[in-house]
Amino acid sequence: MSGDFAQEWGSERARAADQAAMRLNGVPAADGGGGGGGTFASTPAQKRSAANTIETELEPNTKKATEHADESTSTAVKGFDGWDAALGLKKVADTWDQQVKVLIGRLGSEKGSLRGASGLFVRNDLGTGDGFRPLGSQSKLNGL
Repeated sequence: MSGDFAQEWGSERARAADQAAMRLNGVPAADGGGGGGGTFASTPAQKRSAANTIETELEPNTKKATEHADESTSTAVKGFDGWDAALGLKKVADTWDQQVKVLIGRLGSEKGSLRGASGLFVRNDLGTGDGFRPLGSQSKLNGL
């Protein structure tokens, strides 16, 4: 019985390893992957729209929410003045402010990346085209 178990266990381990290797080597086409011939996940217009959403909704609303939370926390800190709870609330508020600064920075970075992505692709395409130009002029010289 233990020999059967060892054989079955080895077979199942090999099957699981094969499945894991297939997953690591590619994504099924139904999930947007599958290698060559794919398209970008978003168009330049979608990237602009996402960047605009960050600028007009996420950044201002995050700042408003932060200000509201800061006001409420300041009121609570004053209400607990002289108690350890006030110190704890102050520490939480300071941590919150740091996290918000990181979030606002991240949103700004993502917005810049979205806006710069189209230009990056255009520059890359132009650079690739420039790399092929000498080949085209060489074939003209050779009468091709």
